[in-house]
Amino acid sequence: MTSVSALRFLEPLDTTTRGVAVLDALAEMVERGGLQVGDRLPPEVALANTLGVGRSTIREALNRWEGLGIIRRRRGDGTYLTARVQTSHGPLPTMIRLEGEGLLRLLEVRRVVETGTVRLASQNASPKQRAEIHRLCDRLLAIVAAGRDYREADLAFHGAICDATGNAMFGQILLRLDHAFERSAEAPFSQSAFGLASFPPHRDLSDAIVAGDADGAAAAINVIIDRVAAEIRQIIAQGLSREGENPAASAEPS
Repeated sequence: MTSVSALRFLEPLDTTTRGVAVLDALAEMVERGGLQVGDRLPPEVALANTLGVGRSTIREALNRWEGLGIIRRRRGDGTYLTARVQTSHGPLPTMIRLEGEGLLRLLEVRRVVETGTVRLASQNASPKQRAEIHRLCDRLLAIVAAGRDYREADLAFHGAICDATGNAMFGQILLRLDHAFERSAEAPFSQSAFGLASFPPHRDLSDAIVAGDADGAAAAINVIIDRVAAEIRQIIAQGLSREGENPAASAEPS
């Protein structure tokens, strides 16, 4: 099916909201239209006209999808699907599911970058930097244990590790990855309880870097990432199981 013929699965929206309604409509169009990875989406103008919303609204929705790794824009050519899109028809909202799958793709990238980062930090950190990493780890784990917002402390801890590599680009890359991925406020992945199981191995990561143990640091960061990925898959699988689907077949990243 062509991208243009997929437009017949769109209907004008009752509201011009920039939120979930537009994103859900696009997801349903992709699924019902049979568009696959590598297929081109209809032009922004056609999407906007069919849904009855402004072109800026469509652009914002597509920006969100691009941040999730669902589409890729080719200048002068169009917008192409880069991941499978499947709508949800039960208690798990479509965008929550797509966001979870996008987070899994992001973790694949972070695994590659952060494994190299902690190895270099273990090898290159000065005594002062090792002491600071240890201090920030103590602070982070104390904040987590107290049930307080840990995001700033977590950023400071990982930022200190990036600084210890001696290459500022590692920190820049990780910040850009985080900024590129926009989490919805209502998603479980944005809540303070998300990812708590990944914090105990932060102590192993800190200890390994302080000791100059590059292999131990790499193992610890992979445990951290594995635990976050497992929680994301569990959230997706629980939502799908309530919809009557097979979680084992659907919880893996696209």
